[in-house]
Amino acid sequence: MDTYQHQVKLLIVDDDPFIVEELSEFLSANGYPCVASQSTAHARELFDNDPQIGIVLCDLHMPEMDGISLVHELERIAGDGRPFEAIIFTGQAESRDVIAAMRAGVADFYQKPIDTDEVLIALKRLEQNLSKRLMDYQQLGQLNQKLQFLADSLNELHHDVHRMRGNFDKAPGNKAMPQEETVAPPFDQLSPRQLEVARLIGKGMTNYQISCELGITENTVKLYVSQVLRLTHMHNRTQLALALSPTAGPTTMRLTAH
Repeated sequence: MDTYQHQVKLLIVDDDPFIVEELSEFLSANGYPCVASQSTAHARELFDNDPQIGIVLCDLHMPEMDGISLVHELERIAGDGRPFEAIIFTGQAESRDVIAAMRAGVADFYQKPIDTDEVLIALKRLEQNLSKRLMDYQQLGQLNQKLQFLADSLNELHHDVHRMRGNFDKAPGNKAMPQEETVAPPFDQLSPRQLEVARLIGKGMTNYQISCELGITENTVKLYVSQVLRLTHMHNRTQLALALSPTAGPTTMRLTAH
């Protein structure tokens, strides 16, 4: 008897009440929390309402629905974000049943009468597989969130640059410069929106204040600040703020980096 308390919950499905009782008692005694059902309809309901169920053990031949069809139905209920493993039992195993079970993604296929010790060994292996799959799903979800955030930030930056490129000189507080007058290096490398963020840094504004002023997110402001520092070869925003402070020079920013 295994006294270790396993985290994964088992769903046992068989129309034979003796098998359900025998498996439930044996696996519970070995540390597995179990829920049991003698009908596929009830089994679907249990699985749908309990996300802790991670391994399903079911009979192949049942009155309402066969075990392989039940696994397919549980996959539909689980969707993409809830992996689970399945074991099927049968009293009459045929090659086509084994092939169908493999195609359905069933992990193990056992002949009745059931060898409970073999099942216990299989469960420990499937529990490890399930743990790895859950970790992969979590890492994939975190990666997708990061990629979505990056895509949103880049999309916002793209629209801001194009919107500001045409009307930057007409914005309130910015006088159009004569065509022959240009922004001196290293600030001539900046886009209109980058230049606007740089000027607001020169006024001593924080990233939060700049985001409110320009109507963009604070994370997008951080992205602009990083780009400005890289393009102007400034070491930090303090050096940049000093270079762009109102007392540092004319608005055309004829400056050199230190």
